[in-house]
Amino acid sequence: MNRQQALDEASKLIHGPRQDAYGKPQANFARIADRWEQHLGDEIEPWLVCVLMCELKLARLANGYHEDSIIDAISYLALAAELAQEKQYHDR
Repeated sequence: MNRQQALDEASKLIHGPRQDAYGKPQANFARIADRWEQHLGDEIEPWLVCVLMCELKLARLANGYHEDSIIDAISYLALAAELAQEKQYHDR
């Protein structure tokens, strides 16, 4: 798989089956952040949930190459960029 294929796969994933299954990223990651905050006692922004989910995928890759983990990590970081940009826009 080359870099463009990896980006294309990630894009298809976050604009297709995942969004269909879990809803819009803004709402989905806000729900996850709310649940994590209950356990950690700290505020967690939805974009940070994406970064931490990417960290999970990177930790799994320490056991060897898995194409799905690469695609998922790319997807999470793309979503983190989008959510962080939306937050900055709304904070103005």
